[in-house]
Amino acid sequence: MNKVLHVLVYLVLVLAGVALFFEMKLFDKRTLLGDRNRMMEDYIVRVARTVEKADPQKPMSVPEAKKDVSPIEAKEVETVETENVLDEYPAQLEEANLETFNWDGTETRLQLRQLYAVDAAGEVILDAANYNKPMTKGKGTMQELLEQLFDRAKNQQAKLNTTRSELVAAREKIEKLVADFNKLPPEMRQDKITIEQLKAKIAQLEQEKAALEEQVSKLKQQIEDLNAEIASLKDEVSAAKDETEAVKEDLAKSEKLVEQLKRLLQQQAQQQAAAAAVGSGNGGGGAAVTSLTAGKKGEIVDVNNELMFCVVKFDEASIKELLGPERQNAMAQLELGIRRKGLQGGAGEFVGKIRLRQAVAGKNYAIADVLGDWQQTPIQKGDSVYAE
Repeated sequence: MNKVLHVLVYLVLVLAGVALFFEMKLFDKRTLLGDRNRMMEDYIVRVARTVEKADPQKPMSVPEAKKDVSPIEAKEVETVETENVLDEYPAQLEEANLETFNWDGTETRLQLRQLYAVDAAGEVILDAANYNKPMTKGKGTMQELLEQLFDRAKNQQAKLNTTRSELVAAREKIEKLVADFNKLPPEMRQDKITIEQLKAKIAQLEQEKAALEEQVSKLKQQIEDLNAEIASLKDEVSAAKDETEAVKEDLAKSEKLVEQLKRLLQQQAQQQAAAAAVGSGNGGGGAAVTSLTAGKKGEIVDVNNELMFCVVKFDEASIKELLGPERQNAMAQLELGIRRKGLQGGAGEFVGKIRLRQAVAGKNYAIADVLGDWQQTPIQKGDSVYAE
């Protein structure tokens, strides 16, 4: 019996030693778990400070960045058409410094340490659906705070992804705007070259005009001098009628000089008539008109867009305005506009322009050239011809 007791005592001592050994090990693990939980708790609090508690509110008004979309034409526009490139822009994404979670308080930290749900008496609530294990979900548990943090983190990630997609859309708009802007400098440079060329041409024409005016002034002075000489010679002739044969010889010489002066005046008159004929178009009995009253004048009855000419039928009033009541005037090479009712082009109903070339004798028809520089769309039969 004593041997059995000794064995039991030794066994108990061994078990006590083993238990002491495991207790020491578990104490180290407990310290490790405690330190680990405290670190995780601190980092959860710090992470919560970076998560926004709620999404920003959508602003009541939409930001505006209006772009001019009116067609570019050679005319002034009083009211331009615009579009707002920021019409669908989510301005709420720009809102900064939104409120974040602040779990650094004592109450919140205690809830982060509360794994199990407890009732009002402080007793752990059992989950009947989970084999009566302690319930880890519900108000006042760590899971409640972590779910809030997780939901807001998901929303913040969705907001981040939305911001990324908006950045892509904004970049595409910026690239398009830059591409549109890059088209302007070459056009502006070409316009500036054209303006400089026109200025040089105008200066040249001004010089030619000044030279012609000076020449005309000289010719007028010569005519006045010749008229004075003619008047003087006529006086001499009338005074020399009663003089001797010597005076008659002088008179004959004077008359010869007068004839020379008359021929000179006739030559000058012929030159002036030739200059007037050059400006009269393709001839005719009278001077060609230089402009027509504004309004519709006729319509296109035939057209050849390949050879760039057409046939215009004028109404009676317009053909008389062009050629005179008796159609005695020359056909003026005027430029007239073409319109088509209901045309939805870049310039509205405007189709292009034509230049009159030749009238059809005895008819209300005229042949005209199609001006390609003004053509917006091919001319068709029935298009209206109008004067501005």
